[in-house]
Amino acid sequence: MRLTALARSFRARPTLPETTGPLQFRCFQPDFVPRDPSAKPKKYKYPAFYDPYGPRPPPSDKIVQLAERIAALAPEERCQLGPTLAERLRHPKLQPISTEGMDLGSQGGAAAGSKAEEKKVEKTAFDVKLEKFDAAAKIKVIKEVRTFTSLGLKEAKDLVEKVPCVLKQGVTKEEANDIIEKIKAAGGVAVME
Repeated sequence: MRLTALARSFRARPTLPETTGPLQFRCFQPDFVPRDPSAKPKKYKYPAFYDPYGPRPPPSDKIVQLAERIAALAPEERCQLGPTLAERLRHPKLQPISTEGMDLGSQGGAAAGSKAEEKKVEKTAFDVKLEKFDAAAKIKVIKEVRTFTSLGLKEAKDLVEKVPCVLKQGVTKEEANDIIEKIKAAGGVAVME
């Protein structure tokens, strides 16, 4: 008895798994019809534009008459139509979008250039930037940086070593010129931006 159990355990297994049902290839399915190789491909009729909502019913006569009356209006009256409808339907007012800092290219034209020039003239807050300094005067420059910033010795040293760097932001023109003079006297070169 033990011998037969041992013999069964050594029985050779088939190399291919047994097929337990119809094969899953399309050509083996019962409703498969092979394609004629000489047949031309089907041409589908595509719509001129994609409409995600599908075909819509035609507008009612009331809507068609309204559209004809709007089209018959003078251009000045048509311009008043949008704001009047928005007010009547209580639509929220559109907020203007700021184009400050955007490069409008040719759309901005000469008007955008003149606005930029006006803003440069009106500038009241300036940044002081340390451009370079003499290596021998590094300690003097660090001391000067500490006088007009509230930085400690290590922070001021790190800031000066990151040249070029902004030392102070949003100062008046007089204060910026004063800082630049002090840096220059200490042996550094600072500019106002």
